[in-house]
Amino acid sequence: MTAHPRHQLDTVVHTPARFSIMALLASVERAEFRFVRDTVQISDSALSQHLTTLEKAGYITIRKAQTGRRTTTWLSSTPSGKDAFTRHLATLNQIASQPAPPGEPPE
Repeated sequence: MTAHPRHQLDTVVHTPARFSIMALLASVERAEFRFVRDTVQISDSALSQHLTTLEKAGYITIRKAQTGRRTTTWLSSTPSGKDAFTRHLATLNQIASQPAPPGEPPE
C-alpha cells in the first residue's frame, strides 16, 4: 500500500498563515513587511513569528533597508522556499483530486 500523500505535506508551509505568506511571496520578487501583514491580515507580532519560522527553514530572506529615518523590511522567497511551496501545493492538489475508492458512491 502506498503512503497517503498527506505525509508529503511540508509542515513549515502547511499552517494557513505561512501558506498565505509563501503564496504571496511566490508571486513577487520581494514584498514589504506591511504589505504582507495587510494582505495576509495578521498582526505584526504574528507575522514576525511566522517569518522567523520560514527564515529558519531557509524559505525566505529578510532584508532591512534604511530610507531616511525609516527602516523598511523586505521579504523574499528563496529558491528552496519556492520549491517547497510548489511541492506543497502539488501535494494538496493531488489529495484534492484523488478519486473515491471503488464501491464508494460519488457525492
